[in-house]
Amino acid sequence: MNNSAFFRLQQLISPSLPIGAFTYSQGMEWAVECGWIKNADDLHCWLESLLQSSVQTLELPVLARLYHASCHQDREAFTHWAHTLLAWRETRELRMEECQRGHALTMVLDRLPDAANWPELQQPEWRDALAQTQLAGFALASARWGIELQQALNGYLWSWLENMVIVAVKLIPLGQSDGQRELYRFSDQLAAITQHALAMDDDDIGSSSPAMAIASCLHETQYCRLFRS
Repeated sequence: MNNSAFFRLQQLISPSLPIGAFTYSQGMEWAVECGWIKNADDLHCWLESLLQSSVQTLELPVLARLYHASCHQDREAFTHWAHTLLAWRETRELRMEECQRGHALTMVLDRLPDAANWPELQQPEWRDALAQTQLAGFALASARWGIELQQALNGYLWSWLENMVIVAVKLIPLGQSDGQRELYRFSDQLAAITQHALAMDDDDIGSSSPAMAIASCLHETQYCRLFRS
């Protein structure tokens, strides 16, 4: 991966990317409110479960397939996997989050200097798929910018984990140093998670995160909340 691709990957995974990632907790806000997550050890268990049962088995393998579809200009496969990812979101909040972030990232890509050279951004069928999930735009941008697949997956994985830790720092609350310790504790596991995701067959892709689904359902009617999911 050349220097330009490396820095564009940093742009894609930056917390400053204007897609509203900081406004979503994916059910963690309710989990903290009800006492499921009270400290750093509880947080570690929560995130480890999501990494193993959702990120590793759904988001990352779908991202890989969206990347390959982008490289081969395969609109049918691209649309299939974008809709598949959205269909796996169990609650209204999680589906809204997926679509809102997908739409926001598409708007970001529309405004970049090389957007006119991306035929996908000019075609309604591709744009419909891009609006289903942030992963679609992430995959397309990674392919267009020459970011290697494994590095794209590593980058997405890190950005997801970092965002969840930032949410926890605000909610539990944890100190900033506690948050950094959590990131450090997970860092040695992330490469193996990416490798597992790359080795998955299509029929094995899916998510099993009932605790997150329950938390997300109950978050919809939570009386006082900071986050949109």
